[in-house]
Formats: sequence, structure tokens, C-alpha cells
Amino acid sequence: MTRPKFAESPDDLMPLQQALQLSGLEFMQGILAGEYPAPPISKTLNFDLHDVQFGQVVFHGAPQFDAFNPLGTVHGGWYGTVLDSAMACAVMTTVPKGKYYTTLEYKINIVRPIPLGRRVRIIGTVDHSGRSTVVAQGRIEDVETSKLYATGTTTCIILDAPTA
Repeated sequence: MTRPKFAESPDDLMPLQQALQLSGLEFMQGILAGEYPAPPISKTLNFDLHDVQFGQVVFHGAPQFDAFNPLGTVHGGWYGTVLDSAMACAVMTTVPKGKYYTTLEYKINIVRPIPLGRRVRIIGTVDHSGRSTVVAQGRIEDVETSKLYATGTTTCIILDAPTA
């Protein structure tokens, strides 16, 4: 898999009105295919989109030294950000054209520390997709051993396109 092209400035990101012309699944598939730039947060935190299906996304990544806290372990914010990304992007795959979403809340549980540079799989899966809310869960697992590092849950709200 080739590295994605990352957005380098706000002008590189797709405008909301253009994104609303696509279903969330089409949008996420476009990022995976390299048709649309990947968000800069994934470059900063060293994770990228690996698979997209309706109701599920998978990222692969590895925390680098820049994500460490003063005690020499991966900062909880890294776990939270990659889980929020995976869970929310899974939600995105269920959003129809003309609508968008935002996270209402999320929670994570860190099971064990991820060693420096260890490749992990971050999986987001939708549990329930309703008219106005979507609930999803996430997992961070070791790519080689499937050892569990963290879990998460989220609730997102579905919003209508803003009027001009």
C-alpha cells in the first residue's frame, strides 16, 4: 500500500459543501484510494487508513517517540485520538449524502502500553446507526499477535447540511 497524500493546508481539504455531495462511505473510500487527501492528524500521529467497509474502518499505525509522556510510555491522548478517528470514520461510512456527523462523546479503556514503534491495528465498528445518532466501538490490537491494547466507545450525532 502506498502512503497517502496528506493535506498540507486547509485549502487541501475538501470543502464541506463538496463532501456533502458524497455518501460517507464514498468519501472514506476516496481517501483510501488516494482520490482525496488524508487528514494531517494521521501524518502527525503516524497512522493511516487500511480498509473501509460500510460500518467499519481499519487503520494501521505505530506510536512514535513524539507521542510519549514524561514516564516513557505512549500518552493516553494517542490512544484516544486514534480510537476517536477509527470509531468516527466507521460512523462516517453510514452517513448518507447531504448529511454529516460530529462526535458527542467517547470513552477509552487502555489495557496495556504499546511499545515504541509497535505496529497496531485500530478498528472502528458501528453497533447502531439510527436516524439521528450512531453508536460505535473501537479496538487497538497488535498487528502481529492481535494482543489487545485499548478499547473505546462513541456516540455521534447526524446533522443536516447547513443552509446558506
